[in-house]
Amino acid sequence: MNTVNELQARREAIIREMLSIRSMRRGTINEQYLGVRHKGVRQPVLRGPYYILSRREGKKTVSQRLTSGEQLQQAREDVEAYQRFMVLCKEFTSITEKLGQLEHEGDRSKELEAEKKRRRLRSSKTPR
Repeated sequence: MNTVNELQARREAIIREMLSIRSMRRGTINEQYLGVRHKGVRQPVLRGPYYILSRREGKKTVSQRLTSGEQLQQAREDVEAYQRFMVLCKEFTSITEKLGQLEHEGDRSKELEAEKKRRRLRSSKTPR
């Protein structure tokens, strides 16, 4: 994938895929188990799993308990969509950098050709 047209086509495909993402959420889904003490039992009994969606906002961690299977499934899909979005962003950045390099190299080669032509013209005008 080195030609400008191929890179441009992939770049547009990435944008279309980004636009198709309708819902996404940052964060991770964690399982939480709580130790519950019962009368007459020394060791706490573990209850769970309880599912938690956690993410960082600034210096704080924000968590939300997912109480139903529907919430859990939707959160999983949203987190996967966010991860896919981030992969697409990195690929878009990489392809755009390559496009810029190819275009700048093309501009440089045109400048070099123009410089060569100018040199030939000047040297042909000098008397022999």
